[in-house]
Amino acid sequence: MYSTGSSSSISVAVGNFNKDHRLDIVVVNNDTGVIDILVGRYEGFQNQIRYSAGSWPQSVSIGDVNNDTRLDIVVANGASNDVSVLLGYGNGSFETQTRYSVGSSPSSVAIGDVNNDNRLDIVVANWFSNDVSVLLGYGNGYFENQTRYSVGSYPSSVSIGDVNNDTRLDIVVANEGSDDVSVLLGYENGSFENQTRYSVGSYPYSVAIGDVNNDTRLDIVVANRHSNDVSVLLQYNRGAITYEMSLASGGGSSLRCVVIGDLNNDTNLDIVIANYGTNNIGVLFGYGNGSFENQMMLSTSMNSHPISIAVGDFNGDREVDIAVANHGTKHVDMMLGNGQGKFAIQIRYEIGFDTPPLVMASGDFNNDARSEIAVAYDGRDHVDIFVAYNHGSFENQTRYSVGSSPYSVAIGDVNNDTRLDIVVANSGSNDVSVLLGYGNGSFENQTRYSAGSNPQSVSIGDINNDTRLDIVVANGNSYD
Repeated sequence: MYSTGSSSSISVAVGNFNKDHRLDIVVVNNDTGVIDILVGRYEGFQNQIRYSAGSWPQSVSIGDVNNDTRLDIVVANGASNDVSVLLGYGNGSFETQTRYSVGSSPSSVAIGDVNNDNRLDIVVANWFSNDVSVLLGYGNGYFENQTRYSVGSYPSSVSIGDVNNDTRLDIVVANEGSDDVSVLLGYENGSFENQTRYSVGSYPYSVAIGDVNNDTRLDIVVANRHSNDVSVLLQYNRGAITYEMSLASGGGSSLRCVVIGDLNNDTNLDIVIANYGTNNIGVLFGYGNGSFENQMMLSTSMNSHPISIAVGDFNGDREVDIAVANHGTKHVDMMLGNGQGKFAIQIRYEIGFDTPPLVMASGDFNNDARSEIAVAYDGRDHVDIFVAYNHGSFENQTRYSVGSSPYSVAIGDVNNDTRLDIVVANSGSNDVSVLLGYGNGSFENQTRYSAGSNPQSVSIGDINNDTRLDIVVANGNSYD
């Protein structure tokens, strides 16, 4: 077991920090003002420029909405019932927002070319008005007034894709209040047919589109919050749905996390589920035709309450392993895979914490071809990073101070020295900490930059096309 020294870690991330082909872990601890790095064994940023959005922004999408090869920002504002469009100059700065009215309490936004004119359009799911808004783009950064289409009750998530193979984008919406999904097939002019609704589980919260049965047709996968299962809806012809399968409905309870990957090297996607109520992990192996085997149960321990899952190669054998964060017993179980769908539970290599883990991620922080684990805890000012040995165990943590109440962490090479660095959003001190990496799993002391009020999330990307990574921070109290 590996202690983080904290009782409230809030966010976690994974990466190869020291180029030894082994993944390392960073854990943000909200109460102690530090981040922890557990190793598996150049210049900073300008001060922020802040841009106002609407009231209570809920969702954001990025795309080139005015065809100038520069990325722009679209924000769904839940309390002001509109979307903000901020056009990018290509140098990291943006024009003042232009706002467009949508429905009541927009909850999710997606961007795509729904009328095949090579101009991006906006689709918004409106929670309280039970509809979606479609705003067609002129290609110059401006948009037509919305056209609204009815969907189910309390739409919570929207996705766009060509579900009937006619080269026109369609809309799929998860309706949390009516326990179904709405499919709106698109016409070439950017208008849509009336919805067709398909029942799923209880309280569908998130929807994704993908080809799960290798027939070149997009299928729908829905995570259901209250029925603790996953619904898979297969498409058989031009947008028609054959039937809805409810997976993992027997044996597990209180589903908390779903991860997809090929766990047995048959090139078919499999599903891994954390069953919080029954203290086990369910693995559903895919046949590649859209159907899955009954879930194989991997027990954690009594009252463990698994809450988060990460998959990766934790012992360097090139096979996929499973790491499980257990909320009840405050530790992580390592389950090493043999590449044939069998897993060995490594009880002696448990990673322990002082407080229940909240979320977990994995990645190769040190380029040793082994995945490390990053764990975050609620209410702590640090993240823990655990670096993997060959046998799937981890070194003790290394801890670095950051600001007050770190809430989100991102990893990237921010100074172009080919070494991964760490960026942390500190919600209590209203700033971000940048820790430059030495490439051996250790880091310089933090440099801090002011952000807005109560920064909640941080992302890294090259938003001005200068080949240098920039930082974007979402601020919870200042609505920007």
